[in-house]
Amino acid sequence: MKLVTLSIDSIQLGQPLPFALRGSDGTLLAQKGFVIRTREELESLVARGRALCVDTDESGGSHRAYLAQLQRMLIADTNLGEIAAMKMTAAEQDSRARADRLPPDWPELQLRATQLLRSPMAGDFGARFQAVHDELTRHVEQNPDAALLALIHLSSQDPRMYSATHAMLVSCVCMVVAREMLRWPEERVQQVGRAGLSMNLAMTELQDQLALQAPPLTTTQITGVQDHAARSEALLRQLGVTDPLWLEAVRTHHHRMPGPLAKKTEAQQMARLVQRADIFAARLAPRVARLPMPVTAAMQACYYDEEHQVDEMGAAVVKTLGVYPPGAFVRLASQEVGVVVRRGTTATTPRVAVLTNRDGMPTGEPIPRETGMPPWKITGVVAFKDVRVKLPLERLLSLA
Repeated sequence: MKLVTLSIDSIQLGQPLPFALRGSDGTLLAQKGFVIRTREELESLVARGRALCVDTDESGGSHRAYLAQLQRMLIADTNLGEIAAMKMTAAEQDSRARADRLPPDWPELQLRATQLLRSPMAGDFGARFQAVHDELTRHVEQNPDAALLALIHLSSQDPRMYSATHAMLVSCVCMVVAREMLRWPEERVQQVGRAGLSMNLAMTELQDQLALQAPPLTTTQITGVQDHAARSEALLRQLGVTDPLWLEAVRTHHHRMPGPLAKKTEAQQMARLVQRADIFAARLAPRVARLPMPVTAAMQACYYDEEHQVDEMGAAVVKTLGVYPPGAFVRLASQEVGVVVRRGTTATTPRVAVLTNRDGMPTGEPIPRETGMPPWKITGVVAFKDVRVKLPLERLLSLA
């Protein structure tokens, strides 16, 4: 353990920590991703640990990026006030430097997206937003199954960064469906991806609070949820977004608009795709107040419209992702349990990596199964909480 002391003024309140904070004796004070909301909370951590330290052995690149930023400011003769105000955006910078590394670092991107969407008023929002969206686009283009697997897996985990993870999943689903099934021009693919990523911009922090909240919503919270689409559009305009299709898709993504796609405008079609992807993704994620839906129920929710008829855009989502999308846990006819790692030739025959055998015991190494063959036909889904073997995300991605 190599501890380096940090200045209390370098901690950004209200943002997930890019690395774990430790006391002067190495005691863990706050996990990576923990949100310190007030100065009082920060000072209480200092009092507990006698100092705020970071272990460079465990934070590595993130801490080096933090120090490099400080050094650049000193070399540039930046005034001391600006140096003291420097915030820890190291996770974002470190991720940019490794943007082309394979496999992608999804937890780092999750953290960057959370910091971005929680602080939209920062002067460099446009550049930061484009950087996150460009990285999502690159992963979707290079390996859409791996991107879906990663984001569905992260959605089933800790709900503290729910809003950004949800937005990234919706964005990726929209881009995959728009490109593979709808055959939209690339510019429209990008537009709907941006709309999905920014659809809840005005209530990111509220969404994260609600994911951890057991009591019913307050009147103020209900209002914040109900008018978030219009407020998100207004905030995007304030931040310099001028694309009319992007803006309208965000503003109308909760409008009830059943009916044929052919009778909808381009913006309405985009909004409908965002809405269907939103419905699917929201039902997969756990909250403190409820368990996640089975993936098949999440798919069914987006498949039928407000009049209980098959929704064209919802059908496009199901046909593209499959009934069992990457990241879903399933049971096979052989009584083996595995995780879907790649879509198949049909919506019900994906490629599965088996994790436990017919006796419920770990297989050791994942065993690939082609579920189009009768012995390994999928017979049902398995809840994440009931899966006895949990592989690290990096290991799952190596199977995609």
